[in-house]
Amino acid sequence: MRNANEANLTDAVLARLEGAKDPRFKKIMISLITHLHAVIRETELTEKEWFSAIQFLTSTGKQCDHRRQEYILLSDTLGVSMLVDAINHRKPDGATETTVLGPFYVSGAKDMPMWADIGGGAPGEPAYVSGRVLDVTGKPIPGAVLDVWQTDGEGFYDVQRDGGHEQYARGRFTTGADGRYGFRTVKPVSYPVPTDGPVGKMLLGMGRHPYRPAHVHAIVTAPDCERVATHLFVEGDEYLDSDAVFGVKHSLVVEFKAHPAGPAPDGGHSGVPFFAAEYDFRLVRYPAQLRAG
Repeated sequence: MRNANEANLTDAVLARLEGAKDPRFKKIMISLITHLHAVIRETELTEKEWFSAIQFLTSTGKQCDHRRQEYILLSDTLGVSMLVDAINHRKPDGATETTVLGPFYVSGAKDMPMWADIGGGAPGEPAYVSGRVLDVTGKPIPGAVLDVWQTDGEGFYDVQRDGGHEQYARGRFTTGADGRYGFRTVKPVSYPVPTDGPVGKMLLGMGRHPYRPAHVHAIVTAPDCERVATHLFVEGDEYLDSDAVFGVKHSLVVEFKAHPAGPAPDGGHSGVPFFAAEYDFRLVRYPAQLRAG
């Protein structure tokens, strides 16, 4: 069409989608265009502001590499990741709730035996994390795999350290017939999401702090069960009610109990004080017809 203007431009753009063959793609694009145009009209966006938005998105892309995903950080801090997660992972009562994956997941962590130390000499206070992997009826799940990762005791993931090549504070564990898992680590601490990029500047402009409460990440998978990506949050952390990425759920908050030097959860002896946390993951089994397929 000719003579596009403020009143008819949105309809003109939407009309160009008539040839879209994928109905889902068409539905999403219609909603995206409609809402984006509505924001521009509602705020009467200036040309300078729109160009600033383009520069922001460009800078966000330039901040991404194999070690850091600034767009995931943007999605997380705007609550988009948690909204998508909530819509796509509606769980029955009793099932372990999901939360954001985060920008520091690295595939290919080492497979480790029960009670192995993922800390690898990382700074921090010794801690033990253990429990079971069950289905929602309470039946143990053998052969479940826990892919776990976390910060060290100074609030850094391994990939954030200079070099970023040596892995620590991450590993994979497989449950036995009793569904049990256990590993040694360091107690995680709260930390700020990266603030040296465009997302950090955005948070500053919004008057928000960048902190996440202390947590251990876990992806739990098992045959014939729904995958769960979640966190175990440390009870008592000051940022539980103001997580920068809106990821905290009450059912995922776990007490890390302080213990003096002495008998440890792995059956050995700790020569120094340590913390211990217990949590049972509960997975949803696929319906029988899907398992058969």
